[in-house]
Amino acid sequence: MGTLEGKVALVTGAGQGIGRGIASALAKEGVAVAVAGRTESKLHKTVAEIEEVGGRAIPVRCDVSVADDIVDSVEQTVDGFGGIDIMVNNANDSKPGRLLDVVDEDFERAFASGPLATLRFMRACHPHMVARGGGSVINLVTSAAVRWDASNYGVYGSIKEGTRVLTRAAAAEWGRDGIRVNNVAPHAMTPALQWWMDKNPEEAEEFVAGIPLGRVGEPEADIGRAVVFLCSEDARYLTGATIPLDGGQSRWG
Repeated sequence: MGTLEGKVALVTGAGQGIGRGIASALAKEGVAVAVAGRTESKLHKTVAEIEEVGGRAIPVRCDVSVADDIVDSVEQTVDGFGGIDIMVNNANDSKPGRLLDVVDEDFERAFASGPLATLRFMRACHPHMVARGGGSVINLVTSAAVRWDASNYGVYGSIKEGTRVLTRAAAAEWGRDGIRVNNVAPHAMTPALQWWMDKNPEEAEEFVAGIPLGRVGEPEADIGRAVVFLCSEDARYLTGATIPLDGGQSRWG
């Protein structure tokens, strides 16, 4: 029996990369997972992988920047598994870029899929978590927000910092409801990072050299397993925190 047996999770952006790793790690601990994202073929692949190891999962088509999709995805999760205990806000449509190159539409899209989507998901999940005696929310943020040289990360970092504030507020306001809310700031191998490293091998080598643990994280083994801990009873007294899962590269504080 897994450490989270009987729990239900909704994970956004779970068709690939970090979201997929988190969904897989949760499923292996007995969590029934609603795998949410925009590309149905990727969702079905994640679901199939979870079912192959004996887990339970359903695909949920969702564009997190669309309010109705958020409501529908929470309802599908509850209808499919009877409730919701864990919400992982991973998906975000935001790209690096210098401030003079960013157009308003870029920022608006990043905001809609970032802190606004996170707020909508948390509010939609709140009554269902209360009904089950509590729950855990995990919001993904970034160490780019605390870089000394924030070049190219102005929009991305500011969007993620908005999410960090929402996390702190939700942790303070919902603690008495039994709901814990935490952030993780991960570095892990995703399709986008792999593409960048392949295209920029010298910069990639320098990037990895700056990680004290000497490697880029693995979506399931390094990020997903940490999320399992944060959702477990072992972390029952931890809320409102930001956990840097980046091999010691960033400087928080």
